[in-house]
Amino acid sequence: MTTERPVLFDIQAVRAVRARARRIAGDRFLEQAALEGLCDRLAAVTRRFQRGMWIGETLPSQMRSFAESWTLADFDDREVLDWGAAPFDLAISLYSLQAINDLPGALIQIRRALKPDGLFLAALFGGETLHELRESFAVAEAEISGGISPRVSPFADVRDMGALLQRGGFALPVADVERLQVRYRDFASLVRDLRAHGQSNALSARRRRFLGRGILEALTANYSARYAHDGKLNATFETLYLTGWAPDQGQQQPLKPGSARTRLSDALGTVERKV
Repeated sequence: MTTERPVLFDIQAVRAVRARARRIAGDRFLEQAALEGLCDRLAAVTRRFQRGMWIGETLPSQMRSFAESWTLADFDDREVLDWGAAPFDLAISLYSLQAINDLPGALIQIRRALKPDGLFLAALFGGETLHELRESFAVAEAEISGGISPRVSPFADVRDMGALLQRGGFALPVADVERLQVRYRDFASLVRDLRAHGQSNALSARRRRFLGRGILEALTANYSARYAHDGKLNATFETLYLTGWAPDQGQQQPLKPGSARTRLSDALGTVERKV
């Protein structure tokens, strides 16, 4: 008996909030910061890439110099990656994997589009993102309606992403994190930024009616009481950077357990004692 994977995100709602973000054309400072983080990591790679695959709608100008040619690719409504002719030796994602229901499957598809020793880099929102909003919503709904509904998307934990890259077939996986604290003058300013970034609620299990006045008032009161400082609301944004390589025989390999020829105590200049 097989169990179908739960559909976490409503793909039509995802497309709608992203289309609204394009119309708003606001300051996407989170994307700009993550793009700079991706460029910094690429600049540290002493290698020239021939064919790059950008997973998203528009290739940023800052990325152009990192590969001789680029192909735009994206996941369709069935979460199948449409990448045309392969293989590529570089694949980049800037938050475009954020609303994927089957992230392990998406990573496998990306790895298959890379030639051996091809590089994959991605930026995703991490688990601490908007924890203030999530907790304030939970308290407000429990107070007013006696229950909790999905209001904020779940985000990946950095401790799990290295294993997820390995599950996707990537070698030499690395996951690291950067955190940004933003201060808002009011709750409406936070909502405007989330809409401008295309990060409004697109969960399949979301409530389809408008947020009630009672819950909204309780939400803003709880947020101000718990996460305000000097009259400003604090909001945490955490970006995870994923790095993985398509396997290749020429890559550096980890040593097998027990194969070390030098004791750790010798390297540290200490005396080894049995306990």
